[in-house]
Amino acid sequence: MSVPSELKYTKDHEWIKIEGDIATVGITDFAQGELGDIVYVEVETLDETLDKEEIFGTVEAVKTVSDLFLPLSGEIIEFNTMLEDEPEKVNTDPYGEGWMIKIKLSDPSEVDGLLSDADYKELIGA
Repeated sequence: MSVPSELKYTKDHEWIKIEGDIATVGITDFAQGELGDIVYVEVETLDETLDKEEIFGTVEAVKTVSDLFLPLSGEIIEFNTMLEDEPEKVNTDPYGEGWMIKIKLSDPSEVDGLLSDADYKELIGA
Protein backbone atom coordinates (compact mmCIF):
# COMPACT_ATOMS: atom_id res chain seq x y z
CA MET A 1 0.00 0.00 0.00
CA SER A 2 1.38 3.34 -1.07
CA VAL A 3 1.43 6.55 1.04
CA PRO A 4 3.50 9.15 -0.87
CA SER A 5 5.45 11.44 1.45
CA GLU A 6 4.92 14.59 -0.64
CA LEU A 7 1.13 14.55 -0.11
CA LYS A 8 -1.12 15.53 2.80
CA TYR A 9 -3.98 13.33 4.04
CA THR A 10 -7.31 13.42 5.89
CA LYS A 11 -8.92 11.06 8.39
CA ASP A 12 -11.54 10.49 5.66
CA HIS A 13 -8.81 8.80 3.53
CA GLU A 14 -8.33 11.54 0.97
CA TRP A 15 -4.98 12.78 -0.31
CA ILE A 16 -4.19 16.38 -1.14
CA LYS A 17 -1.42 17.80 -3.33
CA ILE A 18 -0.89 21.53 -2.76
CA GLU A 19 0.52 23.70 -5.56
CA GLY A 20 0.27 27.39 -4.64
CA ASP A 21 -3.41 28.08 -3.94
CA ILE A 22 -4.62 25.02 -5.88
CA ALA A 23 -5.18 21.62 -4.25
CA THR A 24 -5.62 18.38 -6.18
CA VAL A 25 -7.71 15.80 -4.28
CA GLY A 26 -8.30 12.07 -4.57
CA ILE A 27 -8.83 9.05 -2.36
CA THR A 28 -5.91 7.09 -0.96
CA ASP A 29 -4.63 3.70 -2.01
CA PHE A 30 -5.93 2.39 1.34
CA ALA A 31 -9.42 3.80 0.66
CA GLN A 32 -9.71 2.39 -2.87
CA GLY A 33 -8.59 -0.99 -1.53
CA GLU A 34 -11.27 -0.92 1.17
CA LEU A 35 -13.97 0.13 -1.32
CA GLY A 36 -13.10 -2.49 -3.92
CA ASP A 37 -13.85 -2.08 -7.62
CA ILE A 38 -14.97 1.49 -8.25
CA VAL A 39 -17.68 1.76 -10.89
CA TYR A 40 -18.73 5.43 -10.73
CA VAL A 41 -17.47 8.78 -9.44
CA GLU A 42 -19.96 11.64 -9.20
CA VAL A 43 -19.10 15.28 -8.58
CA GLU A 44 -21.99 17.72 -9.04
CA THR A 45 -20.30 20.60 -7.20
CA LEU A 46 -18.05 21.89 -10.01
CA ASP A 47 -17.73 25.71 -9.86
CA GLU A 48 -19.22 25.76 -6.36
CA THR A 49 -17.48 27.10 -3.26
CA LEU A 50 -17.78 24.73 -0.31
CA ASP A 51 -16.54 24.67 3.25
CA LYS A 52 -14.08 22.13 4.59
CA GLU A 53 -15.74 18.76 5.31
CA GLU A 54 -18.82 19.45 3.15
CA ILE A 55 -19.76 16.64 0.75
CA PHE A 56 -18.44 17.36 -2.76
CA GLY A 57 -19.43 14.10 -4.43
CA THR A 58 -19.74 10.34 -4.14
CA VAL A 59 -17.76 7.31 -5.16
CA GLU A 60 -19.64 4.12 -5.99
CA ALA A 61 -18.05 0.72 -5.71
CA VAL A 62 -19.60 -2.66 -6.46
CA LYS A 63 -20.68 -3.09 -2.82
CA THR A 64 -21.20 0.46 -1.51
CA VAL A 65 -21.58 4.20 -2.15
CA SER A 66 -19.44 6.58 -0.10
CA ASP A 67 -19.61 10.35 0.28
CA LEU A 68 -16.53 12.38 -0.56
CA PHE A 69 -15.70 15.16 1.91
CA LEU A 70 -13.89 18.35 0.90
CA PRO A 71 -10.57 18.40 2.78
CA LEU A 72 -10.09 22.18 2.47
CA SER A 73 -12.48 25.11 1.90
CA GLY A 74 -12.56 26.53 -1.59
CA GLU A 75 -14.03 26.55 -5.07
CA ILE A 76 -14.08 23.31 -7.03
CA ILE A 77 -12.48 24.43 -10.29
CA GLU A 78 -11.92 21.13 -12.06
CA PHE A 79 -13.25 17.57 -12.15
CA ASN A 80 -11.22 14.74 -13.65
CA THR A 81 -13.56 13.95 -16.54
CA MET A 82 -11.51 10.84 -17.39
CA LEU A 83 -13.29 9.22 -14.43
CA GLU A 84 -16.66 9.47 -16.22
CA ASP A 85 -15.55 6.76 -18.67
CA GLU A 86 -12.80 5.13 -16.60
CA PRO A 87 -13.70 5.22 -12.88
CA GLU A 88 -11.39 2.23 -12.37
CA LYS A 89 -8.45 4.70 -12.64
CA VAL A 90 -9.15 5.41 -8.94
CA ASN A 91 -8.27 1.75 -8.25
CA THR A 92 -5.32 1.41 -10.62
CA ASP A 93 -3.67 4.84 -10.15
CA PRO A 94 -5.17 6.61 -7.10
CA TYR A 95 -2.35 9.17 -6.82
CA GLY A 96 -2.01 9.82 -10.56
CA GLU A 97 -4.71 9.54 -13.22
CA GLY A 98 -7.26 8.67 -10.52
CA TRP A 99 -7.32 12.19 -9.01
CA MET A 100 -10.84 13.56 -8.57
CA ILE A 101 -11.01 17.34 -8.21
CA LYS A 102 -8.97 20.53 -8.04
CA ILE A 103 -9.84 23.25 -5.52
CA LYS A 104 -8.91 26.93 -5.47
CA LEU A 105 -8.25 27.35 -1.76
CA SER A 106 -10.12 30.03 0.16
CA ASP A 107 -8.24 29.51 3.45
CA PRO A 108 -4.69 28.18 2.90
CA SER A 109 -4.12 28.03 6.68
CA GLU A 110 -6.41 24.95 6.77
CA VAL A 111 -3.54 22.97 5.24
CA ASP A 112 -1.94 22.99 8.71
CA GLY A 113 -4.76 20.70 9.94
CA LEU A 114 -4.03 17.93 7.43
CA LEU A 115 -2.14 14.75 8.24
CA SER A 116 1.43 14.06 7.18
CA ASP A 117 2.28 10.74 5.52
CA ALA A 118 3.58 9.46 8.89
CA ASP A 119 0.36 10.51 10.66
CA TYR A 120 -1.75 8.84 7.97
CA LYS A 121 0.26 5.62 8.15
CA GLU A 122 -0.33 5.57 11.89
CA LEU A 123 -4.08 6.12 11.33
CA ILE A 124 -4.36 3.11 9.00
CA GLY A 125 -1.90 0.94 10.93
CA ALA A 126 0.65 0.74 8.10
